[in-house]
Amino acid sequence: MASGPAPEIAPETPTMGRRVLASLNAGSLGVTIGFGVTAALLFSPLFVIPFAVLLGRSLFLAMALLLVFVATQELPERWLPAWLPRWLLTVVAVGMAAPLGTLLVYLVSVGGSLTTLVNSPPRMTGFFILASTALVLGLLITFGALLREREARARSLTLELELERSRLEKQTADARLALLQAQIEPHFLFNTLANVQALVESHSPRAADVLKSLIAYLHAAMPRLHDGQPTLGNELALVGAYLELMQMRMPDRLAYRIDAAPEVQTLRFPAMALLTLVENAVRHGIDPSCDGGRIEVGARCDTGGCRLWVADTGVGLAEHALPGTGLANLRARLQACFGAGAELRLSENSPHGLRAEIVWTP
Repeated sequence: MASGPAPEIAPETPTMGRRVLASLNAGSLGVTIGFGVTAALLFSPLFVIPFAVLLGRSLFLAMALLLVFVATQELPERWLPAWLPRWLLTVVAVGMAAPLGTLLVYLVSVGGSLTTLVNSPPRMTGFFILASTALVLGLLITFGALLREREARARSLTLELELERSRLEKQTADARLALLQAQIEPHFLFNTLANVQALVESHSPRAADVLKSLIAYLHAAMPRLHDGQPTLGNELALVGAYLELMQMRMPDRLAYRIDAAPEVQTLRFPAMALLTLVENAVRHGIDPSCDGGRIEVGARCDTGGCRLWVADTGVGLAEHALPGTGLANLRARLQACFGAGAELRLSENSPHGLRAEIVWTP
């Protein structure tokens, strides 16, 4: 006979007593015992009873007030009336526990006879001294504990809000990076394919070699476009492959050089960001120039931060046809990746051409 699945066992809910005991800690017990001993030492000259008896009564009252405080704090929310805040219940409970606990102590000492207690002036004097002391100290300690608990909850809430804000900011930055990268990748690919198409339509004998280089480049580049942790080394490798491809398309009009320090290879850097500048230098700097030109790519880091530059000897800044979305997206990606301190600077490259420089702090 097949047996059905075993019924799920609901987790055991801690009882009220277990919750109270679990809330007690060495710190609260130590403070309570300290107050009990201090009260017994202070009032010892006023009482004729032995010090051990007075100490026992003080410790009993201190522990009773502690248990009442903890119990009201652990009381389930559904047990509280809607009109009664927990802090007020705690204050009232501690205020009532002080005289009632003292009365219980003295009733035990007289065998439970209330008449004997009332007719004994020394006992009544001791009762009022202990009850009033327990009431004042109990309320003061309660208000202090409630204030510290409120501050702790406020700090905890502030920390939770900060963590949530950081999480949302990270999600927003990731979404911006994904969107901007999605805008840039088709821009690069379509422009490159357009260059290959122009060679094919002009029946250039180099069309087959260029197409073969493009296929090899895309085969290496595509897995990196969505790299979760892109590095500057990967970006420099892609730029080298791209410039090689462009040099095959116009061997007599394009020369290039890449000079990057070894320590920059592992730095975090937005994917396709450097390629945007290099592609801009080729399409809008070298291509429009009758004599072509040279492109230099370099990267250095020092104590003041890192610099990455793309300099071309093309038509120059005045005639440079800057694309509308490429550089705007690049600035946004740099700030999303490195913060507001990241900059993209454009300047003239003497004697002619354009120099684009990225400055950031890793």
